Amino acid sequence: MREKTVMRLDSASEMTLTQQIRWVARLTVPAILAEITSIAMQYIDAAMVGSLGERASAAIGLVSSSTWLLGGLSISLATGFSVQVAHLTGAGRDAEARNVLRQALLAALACGFLLALAGAGLSGPLPRALGGAADVCPDASRYFLIYALALPASQLRQLSGSMLQCSGDMRTPSLLNAAMCGLDVVFNGLLIFPSQSVELWGTALTLPGAGLGVAGAALGTALAEYVTAGLMVWAVCVRSPRLRLTGGGSWRLQAPCLRTALRVALPMALEHSVLCSAQVASTAIVAPLGTVAVAANSLAVTAESLCYAPGYGLSSAATALVGQSLGAGRKDLARRFAGIAVWMGVAIMSAMGVLMFVLAPWMFSLLTPAAAVRELGASVLRIEAFAEPLFAVSIVAAGAMRGAGDTLVPSVLNLVSMWGVRITAAALLAPRFGLAGVWCAMCGELCVRGCLFLIRLLRGKWLERRMMG
Repeated sequence: MREKTVMRLDSASEMTLTQQIRWVARLTVPAILAEITSIAMQYIDAAMVGSLGERASAAIGLVSSSTWLLGGLSISLATGFSVQVAHLTGAGRDAEARNVLRQALLAALACGFLLALAGAGLSGPLPRALGGAADVCPDASRYFLIYALALPASQLRQLSGSMLQCSGDMRTPSLLNAAMCGLDVVFNGLLIFPSQSVELWGTALTLPGAGLGVAGAALGTALAEYVTAGLMVWAVCVRSPRLRLTGGGSWRLQAPCLRTALRVALPMALEHSVLCSAQVASTAIVAPLGTVAVAANSLAVTAESLCYAPGYGLSSAATALVGQSLGAGRKDLARRFAGIAVWMGVAIMSAMGVLMFVLAPWMFSLLTPAAAVRELGASVLRIEAFAEPLFAVSIVAAGAMRGAGDTLVPSVLNLVSMWGVRITAAALLAPRFGLAGVWCAMCGELCVRGCLFLIRLLRGKWLERRMMG
């Protein structure tokens, strides 16, 4: 996004509803396109791995909830610093925002390496602890190990992208994340499959390949992460009009900045831990249902992600808009931006839910050739379609609240919803109804979560958080 589109809301005394919607859309469209591109990458990855058979899909599905946990912790740290940047740039305090960026880069490197060490240590016993079948565990361990070793790059990519978004630049991180998806597909194609001959316009060509299978999928993603992380750090440190690190500035860690980052990040880390530990528990509930159920569950999660991609795009926009509005002293504008983003999310994700219900069998035909996996996966995906409107509320409202620095209460709401509703209901329903019971529990929980977040949003207490001095 060009610098003139970076908000200076302290000088915007009046904005019509149409102008507000346009401003939300201006920030949202690049983020949604990036999310859709990322989801397309997941579809292609799933199709590539799915072509290797049920066991390969089950290996990735077995540890997917654990990879989400580590990825969520990376996002939490990035948000703790980037929300400060949103407030500072909204107030026109760009020099202070650059000092926050310097401290954030140091913290991101330390956190990334610690997460990588923890993940590498867990990679051996984790699949067995999750109840994976003996023929699935070796591939699952290798996949998780390679994923863990890419976490330093993932942490820097998340941080740099969040910094750009919260300073008002949605375009650059969106383009770079889209490029990462393309790199991932190329690297996966070279690493997953063995060399093979194809005929093109009557000419025989040999396509190179390493034939690494599931490990190749992880390695391809890791390489894409490292390349994109380098480009993202360069974009924020060198190219960003408001955040580039030129001239003077301090790299010294400052207690007020770190305290604020921890106040925002720790509840988010708890939230991601709660959500992902619940996903781990859900995986343990699904694992005894058999390899077909594990593969169908994993692919259904991938298929559903296309539905909520717009919600996460709007969530990113809401974080930036609310943060900069509050930094500029415009609490009224922050409230209106939050409401507009939430209702736009509900409208878009409701339409996506209808499409998902209708196109579920076709979507699964793209992901796997296994008939049993396709039939089971399409049936549970249709159950989830009914949760999309309220799922949108929880996603976008959480983004708006993050912009205000309100992360503790949303974390508590997620804890109550996930463990009090989803896991309890799934454990009761799975033995009798199989995978369909697990997904009915998920659908009900997302509706409960959406109602809780809607009540929190409408009461407005999240706007009373004090972010910084």
